[in-house]
Amino acid sequence: MTSSLSIGAGALTTNLAALQVIGNNIANVNTSGYSRQTVQTQSAGYQTLGGMYFGKGVELSSVTRSHSAYLTREAQVASSVAAADSERYTRMSQLESLFPIGEEGLGAAVNSMLNAWNDVASSPSDLSARVVAISRGDDLAARMRDTATQLDTMVNSGRLQAKTSVDNINRLASDIAKLNQKVIENQGNQGQPNDLLDQRDAALAELSQYVQISTVSADDGSVSVFVGGSQPLVLGQSANKLQVVADNTDPAQIQINFVQGGVSHTMAHASLGGSLGGLMGFLKDDLPKMENLLGRMSLALTTEMNTQHTLGVDLQGNAGGNFFVPAAPVVGTPANTNSGTAQIHSEVTDPAALKASDYKVSFVASGVTVTRMSDGTTSSFASLPAEVDGLSFQLDSGAGAVGDSFKVRPFSAAARNMQLAIGAPNQLAVGSPVMVTPGTGNTGGMTIEKLYAVEPSANLTDPVTITFLADGSFTATGLGPGNPPPDNAALSSYNYTPGQPLQFNGWSLTLRGSPTAGESFTVTASPAGGNSQNGGNAEAVLALRDLATFDGVSLSDGYGALLSHLGTQVQSAKFSASYSAQVASNTEAARSSVSGVNLDEEAARLLQYQQAYQASAKFLQIAQSTFDTLMQSVGR
Repeated sequence: MTSSLSIGAGALTTNLAALQVIGNNIANVNTSGYSRQTVQTQSAGYQTLGGMYFGKGVELSSVTRSHSAYLTREAQVASSVAAADSERYTRMSQLESLFPIGEEGLGAAVNSMLNAWNDVASSPSDLSARVVAISRGDDLAARMRDTATQLDTMVNSGRLQAKTSVDNINRLASDIAKLNQKVIENQGNQGQPNDLLDQRDAALAELSQYVQISTVSADDGSVSVFVGGSQPLVLGQSANKLQVVADNTDPAQIQINFVQGGVSHTMAHASLGGSLGGLMGFLKDDLPKMENLLGRMSLALTTEMNTQHTLGVDLQGNAGGNFFVPAAPVVGTPANTNSGTAQIHSEVTDPAALKASDYKVSFVASGVTVTRMSDGTTSSFASLPAEVDGLSFQLDSGAGAVGDSFKVRPFSAAARNMQLAIGAPNQLAVGSPVMVTPGTGNTGGMTIEKLYAVEPSANLTDPVTITFLADGSFTATGLGPGNPPPDNAALSSYNYTPGQPLQFNGWSLTLRGSPTAGESFTVTASPAGGNSQNGGNAEAVLALRDLATFDGVSLSDGYGALLSHLGTQVQSAKFSASYSAQVASNTEAARSSVSGVNLDEEAARLLQYQQAYQASAKFLQIAQSTFDTLMQSVGR
């Protein structure tokens, strides 16, 4: 009889425990990170009576949580990738807003500045037209500086966010190490601390939002957490740290270091993952690329405008000065491991050949190598100076030791420092230093379209006479050295194509029409005092619009090329963010289907165990009544 009472009491207790677990599940249906718990029961054994075997009822085995290590790991990885892509897309969208199209864009400012020279070319003595040309140039420089400043603001904002993210990572690492300690202390022989495990999983899930992690479980219930592939952020009950420091190769940038026992290791930003990895990828790759594209645009415009402006003459007949303040030579940043004394710099030699990239100059046993960092292309030289991509890399002082290297960023500060150099309208070099005079015997079948200087030749103003022959070709007398050889050596003549510029002695002459034999044109120095009606150099500035400058793209369309690159990158980031977010949602749904609370299931189980509890109570009541009857019978 006592066994019946024991069976009833055990069943009552076990079913009540099941009801308590179900109630806890229902209460935490909306609790983030909560894993559904389940009561595990087992037979309480058996006893023998009269050679027969009778069960002893039920007992509580354990309370387990519904958890899949595989699905949890998949959800963490997908969440980390989604966080990285989302962070990059957010930053790229902000970057895109700095480069508007239409009248507010830099492209409009460039074309407005160049087109303003059209009125100057038409009316060289019109001071108001000159003022407009200067004002448009000043507006372009201001817009360049403003855009560069906003890029600097994004850099500073990114650095602050990186510091905040690293602080959160370190906090979570410390929390996980403490939870490991609690799990070890509370780990039982039969049960497990489900709520502590949920707390730790929640901390790991939050950590994976910041950085991609991998975990290894130990027999004592603790987990070790690794970042960057192999760096132990958490080892059992101890936590290491990450820190934000200045980049070893470029103090203007930051890098993430892993710190263990006072020893720091640089972490490649591509290995980080999570929102921190997305942010560092933006700061290390996307943003510098846009800085270089903007800087190249500014540097090319400055160099081309200054070169052409200095070839003209102003209203007083003086040679033109710089239109924009010339870009200063860019000093190379030495690696912190350099042992030599070399100091180097770069300067522009060909603005049409510039590539939007940083460069690494290395001293090797065979001489010097220059690496374009955007694609890894390396050029070798016996020594400096070395010319690559329209840049000249020069040694300023000292000597480089084998193994020394320098990082050179030719475009990083170009837009930030762009300034107008000219102030007074009479200083605008609109006039050409040369003029052309048709021969007195010309029939009038040919017209002069334009004449202007294209390079600073020592023979620029030497008299040159062009005389056409019967076959349509021409001879040129008075040429200095360095000019192209004749197309017909026997006749010492050059071929002529209407509208095709004729370039000799540093000037360019464009003629239209069909020549007759004997027609001639003489190019000489412009007369002093005749500059008020001379707009030849303004025509030269207008011609810059079609000059192939940015990887074959014209100077006037350079901003369009920049926008094309940016638009492609933004669309790629948008697609990646959308796709990875969907994958993360699917993996989390799969995890939740195992670990999450389903109210319909819990309601069914609640009814099941309620009936079992009521039946157990009824059985216990019957057993008690039977026992009481038996005791009363024995008492008589």
